[in-house]
Amino acid sequence: MKTLLLLVSVAFIAVTARAQDARLVCLKINDLNTKILNSIISRPEAARQFKALIIQLSEYLPINDDIIWTFPLQGYTASAIGGTNGNGYSDKGYNFLDGNKHAAHPAHDIFIKDKNQDGLDDRTMKAVNVLAVADGIVIACNDKWLPESSLRGGKFIWIYHRSQHSISYYAHNSSILVTPGDIVKAGQKIAEVGRTGLNAYKKRSPTHLHFSAFALAGGLPVPYNPYQQLLKSVKK
Repeated sequence: MKTLLLLVSVAFIAVTARAQDARLVCLKINDLNTKILNSIISRPEAARQFKALIIQLSEYLPINDDIIWTFPLQGYTASAIGGTNGNGYSDKGYNFLDGNKHAAHPAHDIFIKDKNQDGLDDRTMKAVNVLAVADGIVIACNDKWLPESSLRGGKFIWIYHRSQHSISYYAHNSSILVTPGDIVKAGQKIAEVGRTGLNAYKKRSPTHLHFSAFALAGGLPVPYNPYQQLLKSVKK
């Protein structure tokens, strides 16, 4: 019995240590992402650091078999995606290392029913929950934004999905419920839809979630169109 308890204790300590190590790496990625957004680091150095940190982070994370996504807005389906048949997505000219000055729109805007733009669902009069599409770990987020800010994403979240070797991005939130290093499960609430961000805050912009997906090509985030995955995702 004592041997079993000792083994359990050792295993728990090991898991806890790995989680702490993973969180430290995520905090470094979060800091790096801020530097990229603010253009205070060279592109070659940013690329070198990001590649190294992702490799390091992967060593601490298990590989799961989650393939089918959860739709990122609770109570909504792919019919809420803007445009026609996903044509709102355009990644031409996008480069992650351009930060806040990036070109293109490598994302799908997923709109909620909010005619008066108060950030609440007109049907329920409640905030709409933003959900993680798959299991992963939060590698960066921003929970502070003011209307005078030039940051286009507003309050955002980046999640790294080790199993799929990809990253998902959720922007324009009103509130953020996670921090770098948090392990999240598919369908877990991570934020609430909002109107934060340079353009999303303006009256001409209907309330929506800006959702992007990135494959890690050569160790760096490269956008791809996740429209088919969103169509096949599970509603919660």
